[in-house]
Amino acid sequence: MAAANLAELPGWARELLERSPVGHLSYLDDRGRPRVLPVTFAVVGEDLWTAIDQKPKRKPADKIARVRYLRRRPQAALCVDHYEDDWSRLAWVQVMASVEVSEAAGGEGSSGLEALRAKYGHYVDDPPDGPFLSLRPERVLCWRASED
Repeated sequence: MAAANLAELPGWARELLERSPVGHLSYLDDRGRPRVLPVTFAVVGEDLWTAIDQKPKRKPADKIARVRYLRRRPQAALCVDHYEDDWSRLAWVQVMASVEVSEAAGGEGSSGLEALRAKYGHYVDDPPDGPFLSLRPERVLCWRASED
């Protein structure tokens, strides 16, 4: 099924987005090669938020590749899935979105930070400093193996 935004998703797909602990963020590098990274994320209204957190990195947060690439080409996709050995229960949601990079969680970003803290207990005591990525859906695809 295809939708223009999160509001048009069936309930099961919205629930999968809201409950999935990890999403896979894809974007293109400077040479047009695809990159995919596992990320924490949260749904805020009709947008998705993710942040660069304090996990060890080789470069300062504002200089890491995904931030650099998304500033230059602000388009990405986020995919979440549900997998079980019982393949009749498989499902996925893919959100194709425009991306806005912000340095701090002020303004709209504060709701993104609060949603991330509510979803991930680790962020309560050690909230991400950013940068923050706001994904505004332009097209959403979803599928599941059965209609149960």
